[in-house]
Amino acid sequence: MEQKLDFSFHKSERLCSKRIIDALFAGGSKSMSAFPLRVVFMPVPVEAPAPLVSILVSVSKRRFKRAVKRNRVKRQIREAYRKQKHILTSVLPTSSGQGLVVAFLWLSDRLYASAEVDDCVRRLLVRISEQLPASPDEHTDDASAL
Repeated sequence: MEQKLDFSFHKSERLCSKRIIDALFAGGSKSMSAFPLRVVFMPVPVEAPAPLVSILVSVSKRRFKRAVKRNRVKRQIREAYRKQKHILTSVLPTSSGQGLVVAFLWLSDRLYASAEVDDCVRRLLVRISEQLPASPDEHTDDASAL
């Protein structure tokens, strides 16, 4: 049966919990960069109605003094994630009760075209999905193939 991809980005997918954000940046999380973005991520337990992946987008005021530019960059990152989030959601098993929190941090002092931001987000999501532990369903499929 073919699985339909969800290209929406709901408010529930935004990371708002101060406790989780503090835990994400306090330690125990992993990070990687693909200039002009840095991503910090950490697995967390998740309840059934909550989304599997929650994200945070941060653009420093030190990078862009004008809110218009900061908002543009945040909008580009959210849109790129919205189009590419299936890379992560397809890897995470829904039955495990394990979710993921991801923070995107902007590193550059200049604006980039949306296509470049899309490519950067896609590369980071692929690298995150490679570092996640494989779901138990994939192990059984691999064993039966041998």
